[in-house]
Amino acid sequence: MPYFIYKITSGSTGSIKNLECIDKYDEYKQAKKYIREKRTEFVNDSRTTLKMIFAEDEFEAEQRLVATRDAPILREWEK
Repeated sequence: MPYFIYKITSGSTGSIKNLECIDKYDEYKQAKKYIREKRTEFVNDSRTTLKMIFAEDEFEAEQRLVATRDAPILREWEK
């Protein structure tokens, strides 16, 4: 399964996200190196983030990026 690199731009409200697949790699090391280089370009842009995701295809990758996850349950001793 390949590693997809996405540029995620949030809207003015923060809830609307635009996803753009920048590239994909078969090896983790190459993807990690590429995303580190690209993140330096977007340091000053607060609306844009870059994410790397491991998925079978672009559709699955986008579904994972858009899905909202539940907050973890905090135990009494973790508070």
